[in-house]
Amino acid sequence: MTITAVPADELPLRERKKLRTRRALVDAALELFTERGFEETTLDDLCAAVEVSKRTFFRNFGSKEDVALTPSQDMWAAFLDELERCEPGSGRPVIELAQDCLLVAVGRMTGDGWARQVRLGERLAARIPSVGAYGLHFCDRTTREALAILRRRFDLGDADDLRARLVLDMLIAAWHAALESWTSMPGEPGAADLAARLREAFAAIPGCLTLTAAPRDAPASP
Repeated sequence: MTITAVPADELPLRERKKLRTRRALVDAALELFTERGFEETTLDDLCAAVEVSKRTFFRNFGSKEDVALTPSQDMWAAFLDELERCEPGSGRPVIELAQDCLLVAVGRMTGDGWARQVRLGERLAARIPSVGAYGLHFCDRTTREALAILRRRFDLGDADDLRARLVLDMLIAAWHAALESWTSMPGEPGAADLAARLREAFAAIPGCLTLTAAPRDAPASP
C-alpha cells in the first residue's frame, strides 16, 4: 500500500474507513500470530476477529506473510516516497541522502503501536521460514525500486556502475544491524530508539571499510 504524506484525518471518508480496516487487520493478525501461532491461525480466524470477509482481506494484503510484515513494509514505502521527493544538494554523497531518507521514514511512523508491531513481525520472521523468505523477497524488491528511483532522478554515472547498488546494500545492512540491536532492548523501545540505533549503525559504516584483520595473539602455553 502506498504511503501518503496526507494525514489520515484529511483523507476522504471512504479512504479513512479502508485505512481503519487495514489497521484492524494488522493489529488482529499480529496478536493472533503471536498468541496462537502463525500456522495455527487461519484466514477465517483473522477475518472473524475483525468481522470482515476474505475478499476484504485480499483487497488489502496478498497473504498472511504480507500482513505480518506490513508495519516494516509501511516504513520502507515511506522511504521510497522520501527518495522521490528529496533534493540532493550540490555534490552530496548518495549514502548520506539515503540515510536521511530512511531516518525521515522512521520518523513518519507515528501510528499507535507501530514499534511493537515491528518487533512482533521481526520475531515471526526469525521463527517462521515463510515469513522470513517473504521478508527477504520484499527487501530485494525494495532495493531495486530504490535504485530505479535514484537512477531516474539523479545522474549517477554509467548504468553498470555498482556504487549506487552498494550504497543501498550498505543501507539495508545498517538497517538490519540496528533492527537486531533495537529488538533486543529491554522494555518497549519506540521509534526514537530505533532511529538512534540507525544513527549508530550509519556512523559505523566508514570504519567498516578500513577495518583490518590483524592476527590475534597466540594463547599462552599452559
